[in-house]
Amino acid sequence: MQRKAYVSGAVALLAALLAGCTGSSTDGSPTDDSNLGDSGTATAAAEPGRYRTLPEPCSSVDQDTLDTLLPGIPQIADENQREKAYEGTATLTYDTDRKVGCRWKVESADATDHLLIDFERVVSYDNAVSDDSQAQQVFSTQQAAADLPEPTVTESATESSTATPSDSASASVTPSDSASASSSPSSSSSPSTTPADLQPRILDDLGDEAFLNDVLSSAGSTAQQRTVTVAFRTSNVIVTIQYEEQPATVGTVPDSKEMQDRARKLAAELADALAG
Repeated sequence: MQRKAYVSGAVALLAALLAGCTGSSTDGSPTDDSNLGDSGTATAAAEPGRYRTLPEPCSSVDQDTLDTLLPGIPQIADENQREKAYEGTATLTYDTDRKVGCRWKVESADATDHLLIDFERVVSYDNAVSDDSQAQQVFSTQQAAADLPEPTVTESATESSTATPSDSASASVTPSDSASASSSPSSSSSPSTTPADLQPRILDDLGDEAFLNDVLSSAGSTAQQRTVTVAFRTSNVIVTIQYEEQPATVGTVPDSKEMQDRARKLAAELADALAG
């Protein structure tokens, strides 16, 4: 009789242990809520960005575009040197899945031109922040660093309809100013007479968001160098184009409109390639 009592006690103990492993509380609800948020539901991870890879930068610009941006390339007589100039030089990077770039430098009889393109794929390591949102924050920081001027509004746009023709004419850019701003590459307007459509500004026709910066350096006794930067974001990829020109002749100023048009055209080509 003692052996039977022992077996019955062991069975009771085993039943109690199995009941404790069911993960239920006394009211029948689950006790393991380690994957639940404060609201009692699982927190969904933010969506990843559209892009998981980056293009090869040095082959992203075709030869015709390089001929336009870097007019010294077609002037190179030696075929091997010319081909090497077309190839460009990859920028140093430690993670080609996240950041790649390529640069070109070409000298000609008229000027020295530089071109740099940079691709950055932004990844968020916060489950609550999507890759796109993180890229938007990075781009906002880049745009703020460019210190773009506030959009200017001419007096003629705010004057009443009773303004006289002479008043309207004095408030807008004069024909001589316009001519100096859009003349040949050997001349350019000063910042005080640069038309509003050539000022550093936000662009609304490129990627998800974009801006253009245009800086004319003061190089003392040497020729002035102009640097045009176009940057845009498409989903979680940020593309930056930096186009520089320094004339060979002192007193010559690179043409703002021409350089901006070239840089914007390249940016549009790169945006189309990413979209495809």
